[in-house]
Amino acid sequence: MPPVFPLARNPAGPAPVRRPGSVRRTSTIDTSWPEGMTGSMLMRGHARDVWTPLEGGDPRVLAEDRFTITASPAREILSIETWPNRPAAQQLVGVRGGGQSRKALAEIMATDREAGTPLYLILDDYAGASLVAGWVWSLWVADWRAQMEKAGPQSGAPRRGSMEGVCTGFAPGSSALNRDNGSDIGVPSRTPVLSLINPDDPLGWHGLAIQDGVGMRRARRIDVWRDGEDLAIDVGFQDSGTSPDGPGRIAIHEYQVTARATGEPLTLTELNTRAHILPFPECPGAVANARRMLGAPLLDMRARVLETLPGTLGCTHLNDVLRSMAETPQLAAFLAVRR
Repeated sequence: MPPVFPLARNPAGPAPVRRPGSVRRTSTIDTSWPEGMTGSMLMRGHARDVWTPLEGGDPRVLAEDRFTITASPAREILSIETWPNRPAAQQLVGVRGGGQSRKALAEIMATDREAGTPLYLILDDYAGASLVAGWVWSLWVADWRAQMEKAGPQSGAPRRGSMEGVCTGFAPGSSALNRDNGSDIGVPSRTPVLSLINPDDPLGWHGLAIQDGVGMRRARRIDVWRDGEDLAIDVGFQDSGTSPDGPGRIAIHEYQVTARATGEPLTLTELNTRAHILPFPECPGAVANARRMLGAPLLDMRARVLETLPGTLGCTHLNDVLRSMAETPQLAAFLAVRR
């Protein structure tokens, strides 16, 4: 049996106020189902980089990207639009979310990958966001699982429906598994959360869309600043859905990671991970393993995380948090220019 921990149900609250002399990247992927629960997913991604001057004040936009993806219930990209337009992105049509989409993305969008653009982050995040999106239906529909299974292959059904061994939370013997080794998500996964926008810093996030009805959101915040010779990093991550009981949101995953990197290339020298919200008592077991990433060059994080924390060594969503740090060197380059 895998070890169990106190259930993580401690929301992080709003984003911290922007630090003077820092760069902040925020991103969201909002998912809805215009055709109903068993229809295609409409996913809208939005990401923005801003710089906060040393004297403080309003953020200054450095880069901003968006996408709209229509995806099948099996996570196949049916259509894609990007703003500003990247014609190469049309080659992603027909690609299925997961390892396939990440491999294709690295090849097709190589220019964005090398530049560390906001678009590359949200396109890379399509794999994880499309995987978890269907969870929100468990908040709205009592027999949601039966309806999805009746409709055929769904976004949350890797390995032909078996979740065993996918991650730490689904290690063999975990309470997260039902008798068919599928996900047994229930009441423990539901944690109410407030807005990510800090009332003392309303411009600290890009504009968050209003979600009516059933809607899922993956949100990220990445802050970087120089502290002496080191690059300091603070990452926030949340998966949340709309609530049928009111205007608030319900979260299933929330992490915060703080880190430091130094040298050339920038190499991870310090890493602290906090699990704020997770669905099962086995899930926090992945937190300690994250320290295996110490010594990794930041630019290599996307590949290194998958190599170092596969299967039950990692959490699918914590891995996504760590992988998102791959673009922090490009964000740090903005700091060098401004200085």
